[in-house]
Amino acid sequence: MVLVLALVLFVGMPAGAVRGAGASSPGQTQVTPKDSSKSDSKEKEESLPQAAPHLVDFGPYQIAGKSIGPFSITSSMVVIWTVAILLIVFAQIATRNIQQVPRGAQNFWEWIVEALYKLLESIIGPKLVKKTFWFFATVFIFILATNWFGLIPGVGTIGWGHPDASGGLSHIEKPLMRGANADLNMTLAMAIIFFVCWFIWAIQEVGIVGFILHIFGPKGDMKGPLKLLMIVVFFAVGLLEVISIMFRPISLSFRLYGNVFAGENILEAMSTITRDPFWKYIAAPIAPIPFYFFELLVGLVQALVFMLLTSVFTLVICQHEEGEGKHH
Repeated sequence: MVLVLALVLFVGMPAGAVRGAGASSPGQTQVTPKDSSKSDSKEKEESLPQAAPHLVDFGPYQIAGKSIGPFSITSSMVVIWTVAILLIVFAQIATRNIQQVPRGAQNFWEWIVEALYKLLESIIGPKLVKKTFWFFATVFIFILATNWFGLIPGVGTIGWGHPDASGGLSHIEKPLMRGANADLNMTLAMAIIFFVCWFIWAIQEVGIVGFILHIFGPKGDMKGPLKLLMIVVFFAVGLLEVISIMFRPISLSFRLYGNVFAGENILEAMSTITRDPFWKYIAAPIAPIPFYFFELLVGLVQALVFMLLTSVFTLVICQHEEGEGKHH
């Protein structure tokens, strides 16, 4: 639960950390009458905005002579808060009266926790899972819940936009709620929080010296000139490993963001596959249905991939070499 609150606070940092290319605020772009028809047709062809629309902006504030802010509440944050509250409430209800023989919500909650614990134990071992399970289980459940919540009808399709020539609203430019993981701020927040934990767990397990040796130290039992050569080689490999570690938060965040954002656009494209006044009311609710089932699977797979990758990264840095003691 602490992790969920940390994610919510991080995503609520000063607005505009991640904006869509070429995005601008309403009223900033002036369109001449000559280009207005082109602009209207382009708006109709647009997919969902790359950046989460701002619902409320406030700040900046002057505190002790320094400017703090501005801050924003985005449509993605509304989904994050909603999912976080639902998970917390459900967890409290499921564990309110613990029974020896679980039933109902308690049985379902215990099944999820036990299944995740056994899966992670088989990957990272019984010792490490006791220390890290709280993070990996929370991340999996939270990502899965936000991914599936984003598929509920109305998320991304209820909001504000500009009416078309017929007076209908063909494109939502400012949805009230937006899939949380389709916002790069959210996925990047989870990746950064993980690597803070990753570093702490690594230091606790192998110590500072062990951490450095794991990255730069030569592997294997060698002697003489060959050992000196391997020291140089593994130092160069260690530099590459440092670069790889620095890019892991980016790859983790973009992998999840890209899959969820692409799924949102596929669903919207299918719902607006035709502009025919008659067929669009038939195609709009039917065409996306097969892709909804696909996105349910994608939401599960992406939550699992994020959890498994982060757990493997943790295992690799925390495991001891054979015959190697713990360094402090």
